[in-house]
Amino acid sequence: MQNKKLVIIPLILILIATAWYFAGSGTISQEHIKAEVERGDFQVTVYTSGELEAKNSENITGPSGLRSVGLWNVQISELIPEGTLVEEGDWVATLDRTEISNRLKDLETEIEKLQTSHTQIRLDTTLELRSARNDLVNLEYALEEAQLALDQSEYEPPAAIRQAEINLDKAQRSYQQARHNYELRLEQAEAKMQEVTASLNQQERRYQNMLDVLEEFNVTAPKAGMVIYRRNWDGSKVTVGSQINTWNNTVATLPDFSIMMSRTFINEVDISKVAVNQPAEIVVDAFPDKRFTGVVTEVANIGEQRPNQDARVFEAKIQINEADTILRPAMTTKNTIITHVEEDVLFAPIEAIHLQDSVNFVFKNSQNRIVRQEIVTGMRNENQVIIHQGLEKHDRVYLSVPGPPEDFRMVRLQEASLPGN
Repeated sequence: MQNKKLVIIPLILILIATAWYFAGSGTISQEHIKAEVERGDFQVTVYTSGELEAKNSENITGPSGLRSVGLWNVQISELIPEGTLVEEGDWVATLDRTEISNRLKDLETEIEKLQTSHTQIRLDTTLELRSARNDLVNLEYALEEAQLALDQSEYEPPAAIRQAEINLDKAQRSYQQARHNYELRLEQAEAKMQEVTASLNQQERRYQNMLDVLEEFNVTAPKAGMVIYRRNWDGSKVTVGSQINTWNNTVATLPDFSIMMSRTFINEVDISKVAVNQPAEIVVDAFPDKRFTGVVTEVANIGEQRPNQDARVFEAKIQINEADTILRPAMTTKNTIITHVEEDVLFAPIEAIHLQDSVNFVFKNSQNRIVRQEIVTGMRNENQVIIHQGLEKHDRVYLSVPGPPEDFRMVRLQEASLPGN
């Protein structure tokens, strides 16, 4: 037994020394994670998250005449739950009537004042014109009397005749002036009545218009569908307490589920890669096992600052090719936009590529030793790099550094092309 121990212990020491020797000389000493160099189509992609929305939808809107009644914002006081299926004409929301009701009361008071004023002016005008007509009749009688006096003075002295002529002339001028004044007063009365009537009619039209707008404060569905709340500019949903305004009076939408889109935002670093008509792959977070294909249909030309984001982003829309009943608005998606494809090329994992003194290299096995193989790289994506020179299909490269780089011999491209390397 003692002899066996004397034999085993030296063997162990010899094995340890041998392992240490080979490790220091670049020979394979331990197993590191390796990956195989592949050949195939190489894709450059941009990954984004998005949110589903229908390509086509019909808006459920509040009153269209808010501006005409002097209202700029109206609060939603009641709202049907999101996702409710409605038929045409079904109730969807109720808007707060407080402000428009107060305005209606003020307008009613104004109309009552105008009606009173209209009646008062009409009565005053009637009495005034009646008095003027009576005066005109009396002057007409006085004119006839002056004419008779002149006719009867034919045989009287010239002075009496002259006096009769003067009296007739005065009566004629008084009558003509009174008639002219009556016509002016009549026109004035008509103008005053027209003015007060116009003001009254205008306020009555405003009142009727306000009643018509008030009827629209009960918002109904224009057709059958599923109610989806409108999104605000900051991504929040319209709910009870939210406001609609004269520029955007949409309360909710009725989406058409036959064509769905993923609305996403591209970081400014990647936007130069993305263009219309590029293919995409879409995964809905709620159903990760299902994959859909799509195509980029819209890319914004101007960036925007989104909440809780430091960099500017550009809105893009991806139309989904397949129709599926599981797709619903507001579902979150993960989108892979394929921005470029290189066909039939070699590529390796990006973790395997190293750089030293402007030389790209990988760690690989060569004749049972680890070497640093110089390579020429090309286009890269988030995970892989195209290899133009230095490697072949099925070569296995190390994903981690097996040791200090200076311990492994650098194989240049010229050497790699020689036999035996």
